[in-house]
Amino acid sequence: MRRTLIIDTLIAVIGISVIVPVFNEEDNLGRLYAELKQALFSFDYEILFVNDGSTDSTGEKLELIAKDDPRVIVVELRRNFGQSAAIQCGLDLASKEFVCTIDGDCQNDPADIPNLLKKLMEGYDMVTGWRKNRKDSRIFRTLPSRAAAKLISWVTGVKLNDFGSPLKLMTRDVAKQLRLYGEMHRFIPVLAASFGCRIFEMPVNHRPRVAGKSKYGLSRTFRVILDLILLKFFLSFGRRPLHFFGYSGIFVFLFGFIGLLKVIFEKFFLRIPAGDRPLLILSVMLIILGMQLVFSGILAEMILRTYHESQNKSIYSIRRIITFEPVKKAGNV
Repeated sequence: MRRTLIIDTLIAVIGISVIVPVFNEEDNLGRLYAELKQALFSFDYEILFVNDGSTDSTGEKLELIAKDDPRVIVVELRRNFGQSAAIQCGLDLASKEFVCTIDGDCQNDPADIPNLLKKLMEGYDMVTGWRKNRKDSRIFRTLPSRAAAKLISWVTGVKLNDFGSPLKLMTRDVAKQLRLYGEMHRFIPVLAASFGCRIFEMPVNHRPRVAGKSKYGLSRTFRVILDLILLKFFLSFGRRPLHFFGYSGIFVFLFGFIGLLKVIFEKFFLRIPAGDRPLLILSVMLIILGMQLVFSGILAEMILRTYHESQNKSIYSIRRIITFEPVKKAGNV
């Protein structure tokens, strides 16, 4: 009882940044903003709406919301960079002690945020939502999501039921360590686990979409698989890429070398002509390919990491940031 009271007291004074990436969600903004205000009423909070190149009236509606509430910050990107870039933008700008991500389609329930925050205060670094009873299409959304969760758990070793839930809460230091490329927002818990973070998965309320269109389709399945391969590479070999490319290169090189030895042995001991044998050409090609895997692969991957990190290359471009200070009444100092 005393521990619960202490946690409730701390929550009331510690701040929370809520990041909401939005793309063409004009019909959901009013409801979402009202629910966020109600859920965060007793907290010190800021809401960062990241407008990811919307082509409808999303930008205008967000600006009106920001004019009425100084705790709302609207970040307008120059074009549609994707959800990972929008979330990364919000993570970079978040200033409170805790950071929450939530989708702009109103399928996540902001009323779950205080519960996630209480769980986080028990000593976890991240609490992620589990859409246990999803209100999406079973064939096109729910079943593929469950299959993807099993695959990601098996490949990465991070055991979660729902990797795609946008509702996540984390400490600020974890948020500032995240670097999202491609469509890595689905793998935020995996990235956090690679830092040694303690992660808890909590069932959350999931609601059907009542306005707007879903931005996801079956095509994302292929992107998830490709990103998972890349993520597995960076998690397992990111600090030692020579081991990954070296194993493959040495394996191919040895096949070519053994084939070449066979050709040489048969040439000098069995008197079999070697000049017109396909095995000779294949062996030489395998040797060259093995060497290329070792050198070209390492250079390509390290150049990519240098491009994004060492040069501090951003994956998004901000057009402007909209925020309004409250108007001081006459007589205020």
